[in-house]
Amino acid sequence: MTGVGQPMVKEAMDIGAVAAGEVVVKIAGCGVCHTDLDYYYNGVRTNHPLPLALGHEISGVVQAAGPGAESWLGKAVIISAVIPCGECDLCKRGKGTICRSQMMPGYDIQGGFATHIKVPARGLCEVDEARLKSAGLELAEVSVVADALTTPYQAAVQAGIGKGDLVIVVGCGGVGGYSVQVAAAMGATVVALDLDPAKLEALRAAGVVGLALNPKDFVSTRDLKKEIGAFAKAQGLRSTEWIIMECSGSVPGQQTAFDLMVHGCTVCVVGYTMNKGEFRLSNLMAFHARALGNWGCPPDLYPGALELVLSGKINVKNFVECRPLDSINETFAAVHDHKLTRRAVLVPPAS
Repeated sequence: MTGVGQPMVKEAMDIGAVAAGEVVVKIAGCGVCHTDLDYYYNGVRTNHPLPLALGHEISGVVQAAGPGAESWLGKAVIISAVIPCGECDLCKRGKGTICRSQMMPGYDIQGGFATHIKVPARGLCEVDEARLKSAGLELAEVSVVADALTTPYQAAVQAGIGKGDLVIVVGCGGVGGYSVQVAAAMGATVVALDLDPAKLEALRAAGVVGLALNPKDFVSTRDLKKEIGAFAKAQGLRSTEWIIMECSGSVPGQQTAFDLMVHGCTVCVVGYTMNKGEFRLSNLMAFHARALGNWGCPPDLYPGALELVLSGKINVKNFVECRPLDSINETFAAVHDHKLTRRAVLVPPAS
């Protein structure tokens, strides 16, 4: 990326010396996230100056390693989308997601829309290639674990989702679709909300939703809430303590999430938007509810998220679409124009 909205160009890049604790990963695939679109189309600032290779959903094979990281050589890995420093007071207290020295590929450093990337080894999650093959998956396809899956996984862990919970997912695109699958894998009954019938049908076909609804089919959110309440009652689920995962990254989606609030509920803000909305925050008080923000996922949670994929509890295969890296400009346009129903993964040339 050389400028906002300017066609991305292929350039040779000097990756530099590999320092202690660092590795060079030959990239297998990198998923296209809506955050990338914000940088590219909307001018959201990156910490690294342009030109910059975007992309933070990365999988690949470790090709070189600096002192102290030699044990990673030759291993298939997923790179954490947000890599904490591991040394500061926040990290030592288990709060790596708010580490002030964290590093994000495609934002703080050169990213994954490339052939290679240099990153700290502390941000790696090993992928068992034998199990990957048994699951019928390619290494490129699990690149989406780095953000689209681990972000809602952390949100689900943070909210304490478990058996007997009713989870409502607002917006079932890339992150939202995996939010549905994560919640179902954790034993919850899931209500999926989306304006796109194709996305709802894909989740129905995957057998991971108890109820799939299009908000456009209801006169008001109050009617939508009544429908969900009736479903909960019929399923023997609680009418309180619902967990609402807002994944649309839109003001209308956020408004819907707040309007669906019930006593003791948890609202997980997973999606991102630059736009501002007006919400009655006093509802949090009146319903004794809580709202939880969610930034990335700490590297130590990645193995648990990956295990859900390798064990077959979460379907990645049917929700990704691999494309050549050279198609990056056309692929960005297709994602931006909502022409894709699956998460796009860009794959660099094999050589």
